[in-house]
Amino acid sequence: MNWYTIKDAEKIDSPALIVYKNRVEHNIRKVLTMVKDPSQLRPHVKTNKMLEVCKLMLDSGIRKFKAASIAEAEMLGIAGAEDVILAYQPVKPKFLRLLKLIDAYPATKYSCLVDNIESARMFSALVPKTISLFIDLNVGMNRTGIKPAKAYDLFKELQNLRGIEFKGFHAYDGHRRDYDLADRMAHCDRDFKEAEELRLHIQSEGYGLPLLIAGGTPTFAIHSSKQNTECCPGTFIFWDKGYHDALPEQDFQYAGLVLTRVISIPAEDKICIDLGHKSIASENDLQKRVHFLDHPELKPVGQSEEHLIMEVSKDHNFKVGDILYALPIHICPTVALYDRAVIINDGEVCDTWKVIARDRQINY
Repeated sequence: MNWYTIKDAEKIDSPALIVYKNRVEHNIRKVLTMVKDPSQLRPHVKTNKMLEVCKLMLDSGIRKFKAASIAEAEMLGIAGAEDVILAYQPVKPKFLRLLKLIDAYPATKYSCLVDNIESARMFSALVPKTISLFIDLNVGMNRTGIKPAKAYDLFKELQNLRGIEFKGFHAYDGHRRDYDLADRMAHCDRDFKEAEELRLHIQSEGYGLPLLIAGGTPTFAIHSSKQNTECCPGTFIFWDKGYHDALPEQDFQYAGLVLTRVISIPAEDKICIDLGHKSIASENDLQKRVHFLDHPELKPVGQSEEHLIMEVSKDHNFKVGDILYALPIHICPTVALYDRAVIINDGEVCDTWKVIARDRQINY
């Protein structure tokens, strides 16, 4: 048997999100070896969105997390996480929801991002007591954040706002995915040069070296060598074909697949499977959405909401009902397409886990 083969696969309707628990546990152990101390890790939960996965990380000694949505932040409160940053600058409706989380889960220390004084003033006016803020730095991705050269003034203004506790800086360098690790390290150092100078400037004024929350899976190990810095890998938990090919030095295990089936044979050189846009991330070009572990030769030629058409040789042996194991190129948005995951241990179905944080709202 291949590692991914499920002995009792006939129990599973398709398409289905499949999670291999023992491989998730391996990836957690692996990521812990890539930093000096568990306290350096602040994993991003946008990939997994599952309470049970977060509890596995908590059980391993990881205590701090990063979330991209209020639902993810609430999931972490339910799990009992000690420290959660909402890696997002909330506008008023979302900030009011964050305040509700703070009240509902007092054992969890929540914080969020800010990159302008107007938002900070809004937070100050609405917060009943205190809110912890990280200044979001733009280090080259040009998605959110303030340039480091302008961030000092914002830092100083935050010191004078009621109810605002400056906690440090946040910077995401998702644009850095160089195949060669040496190139990635050089580009990462260049991108963060001004951010490091900013931290040292603030330290020289007697404030202490501010905490920096930085990096995703491609660069977290690079940032782990920096002083007073926390790292935020996310995709490592399930891994995917995209990062496997792009980051050769990282040897995490595939832990999330999609089980799919042949549902029609419309032509002698075509098969159709139940893996449409609703079942696997489709932001990439058609040829860069999925890889079939058991049939790597298959070539996608068309996709719609419920169907994926693939070209096969005319002497193929496929028949309706055959199972295929699909490895997503991008696992994060693939997980978000499913209400629940089927959990596999020792080659057999052992449980189902709700993808609880795919919803826009859990309770608050």
